[in-house]
Amino acid sequence: MVSKVESSKVGGVVDVVIMAAGKGTRMKSKLPKVLHLLAGRALLKHVVDTAAELLARQVTIITGHGAMEVEAALAIPTGSTAKFDINFVRQEPQLGTGHALQQAVPVLRDDGIVVVLSGDVPLIAADTLQQLINACGGTQLALLTIDFADPTGYGRIVRQGEQVQAIVEHKDASDAQRAIKEIYSGIMAVPAKPLKAWLARLDNKNSQGEYYLTDIVKFAVADGVPVVAHKISDALQVAGINSPVQLAELERAFQMRQAVQLMEQGVRLADPARLDVRGQLVCAQDVSIDVNCVFEGTVTLGEGVKIGANCVIANATIAAGAVIHPFSHIEGGKPGTKDAIEVGAGALIGPFARLRPGAKLGPEVHIGNFVEVKNSTLARGAKANHLAYLGDATVGERVNYGAGSITANYDGAFKHRTVIEADVHIGSNCVLIAPLTVGAGGTVGGGSTISKDTAPGALSVARGKQVSIANWKRPAK
Repeated sequence: MVSKVESSKVGGVVDVVIMAAGKGTRMKSKLPKVLHLLAGRALLKHVVDTAAELLARQVTIITGHGAMEVEAALAIPTGSTAKFDINFVRQEPQLGTGHALQQAVPVLRDDGIVVVLSGDVPLIAADTLQQLINACGGTQLALLTIDFADPTGYGRIVRQGEQVQAIVEHKDASDAQRAIKEIYSGIMAVPAKPLKAWLARLDNKNSQGEYYLTDIVKFAVADGVPVVAHKISDALQVAGINSPVQLAELERAFQMRQAVQLMEQGVRLADPARLDVRGQLVCAQDVSIDVNCVFEGTVTLGEGVKIGANCVIANATIAAGAVIHPFSHIEGGKPGTKDAIEVGAGALIGPFARLRPGAKLGPEVHIGNFVEVKNSTLARGAKANHLAYLGDATVGERVNYGAGSITANYDGAFKHRTVIEADVHIGSNCVLIAPLTVGAGGTVGGGSTISKDTAPGALSVARGKQVSIANWKRPAK
């Protein structure tokens, strides 16, 4: 299937450059600004993922403050196994946006369209960028712009008719220019070959003493290269992050947008303002989600699934009709691996249950309060309703697993598996020491410690004989 972005592509190879050198002083954090999280991903990772959607040939990240940390966080496969080649270049010291892009010149190829993005502007959409690339067409300088009611601090777009003549930075603007509402977003698409020539002509003769990337507009005009503006109205796409307050505001705006999209698909949200999706959430018809739920990684909810309040669910597939009661924690591993979690149709989970990587629950399984399941499969109708642990276990159909019982799966060096065959009843407060098989239809008496395989249908009891001493008196002070 051809993607929307791919199908709308006019032509030209795309090379993305991402500005990520700033210190982010106002974040008041030792962590580089572009590594702060929005919806569970680093700001910079959002931008890199968008570059992948553009089918970029290469992505060049300009680092500076915290360069080693940023580069380590973005280390990804390159070459035949990657979606694009990735380069890191450093801007040291930081002498302005133009100086930053100058550092990327040695790795830019003359045949590409260069798309300049900011590592602290995480929500720019691939479709918007493709429209900007189309406006560039490989021959024009295309700027992404937007109208702001209060444009203070932003570069103003100075036009003559429809053509852009210049971008004037706020501190260098006249009163008349400061009255202009159309601003430059910091995002452009430009042919690489003329871009290199324009970058070589930059100087720092301005109030900031910096090399402004925006000065290339006047060079393009002087060289007779058309400068066009692609104006959008969605401010969220060009919102930058400079402080914890702005990060929190953008987080809530982003989450609300996702909540609205889910509700438009038919999902019932108890309160759209109290939802966090930090990955991909796919919902079938008639899903309902209560307040304060967090979804991470890739989560799929089948038809009629109900998620109770205050649940955290990561990398899980939950089949139709299942109910996840409040305060349950489901933490699967990477999708497509054995560690992803599966919950079968009609299963009941929680409240206060914990499913860890590798939990595979069949239809109508019940996992109750304070039960933990790790790397275990439970077949149809199996139940562990209270205060229990199942680790590295294979549990058959209709098994009843008693309160307080555990599988002792670790011998201090290796993990071992417990097999509980169909229709077994495990009494309360039992310890099953793996490796172990409890035969089908068997019963383990409450309080037993079982270390040897049991025969099908057998009653197995392993506990000390009860002794009662009549008229015994407790010690007294």
